[in-house]
Amino acid sequence: MQNPQLSQEAANQFTSSIAKDIIFCIITCFIYNVFWQAREMRAINYLLGEERYSFVKWALLTLITCGIYHIYFQYIFARSIMETQTKHGIMVSANIDAMSVFLTIFGLSIVADAIQQKEINKFFGK
Repeated sequence: MQNPQLSQEAANQFTSSIAKDIIFCIITCFIYNVFWQAREMRAINYLLGEERYSFVKWALLTLITCGIYHIYFQYIFARSIMETQTKHGIMVSANIDAMSVFLTIFGLSIVADAIQQKEINKFFGK
């Protein structure tokens, strides 16, 4: 069910077809995943009502730490999704934080992103 306080414009901006996102990632040798990550950050910032995540900060720290920051980021980002679910009265998806870290450590970050996008899509009734 769509949350009435979330606009259709926001739904169009922040939701996507997960299958298309995965296909675009594969076609572009995972360059598209960077854009996907940025969209997810904008979505959570919108849902939280604050600018908690910065794409530039994420990109720089991920590069500087050779990807280690991204593992930590997946954890805190999943926790923010859970926080947002509580804030908007949506059933909290248990263990997406641990699952995101586990998948990212084993090179399946795209699967973690897909799970997170699925949770974001729920806010907008998709």
